[in-house]
Amino acid sequence: MTPATDERNRIRAAMDRILDGSPERSNGALTIVALAQEAGVPRNALTQRHQDLRNEFYERVKERGVTPDVEIRLRETIVKLEETIANKNKEPRQLRADVPSLVRVVNQLTLENQELRRQLALPEPTVIPLQERRSTRTRP
Repeated sequence: MTPATDERNRIRAAMDRILDGSPERSNGALTIVALAQEAGVPRNALTQRHQDLRNEFYERVKERGVTPDVEIRLRETIVKLEETIANKNKEPRQLRADVPSLVRVVNQLTLENQELRRQLALPEPTVIPLQERRSTRTRP
């Protein structure tokens, strides 16, 4: 028996043990990592040399109607990341929505300030400043 044949046989036996729920060397997860550990082969044996066995394993898992642990974890991660993105996008959207209102307020205050300064510049102003500005003007 060649080393490749022996490796394939060990992978098939490990596949059967994991799918039967009786793993001997791994945690029994429906992952390539667990399969490689159960078979006593490096993970790259399944990802590079024996891709057909990797695909067969995934097909057999799929036939059983069981979602692989990796897929479950990835889906959970995707949900968390989508929530994070939504939360991160919420603040800039709110800031952009606030800009027109803030611009209107600044414009209104500018106009009011100009009117008050114009009133203050009259010979007999109707506006009295709350604090006297430091200036060269003298009080009447």
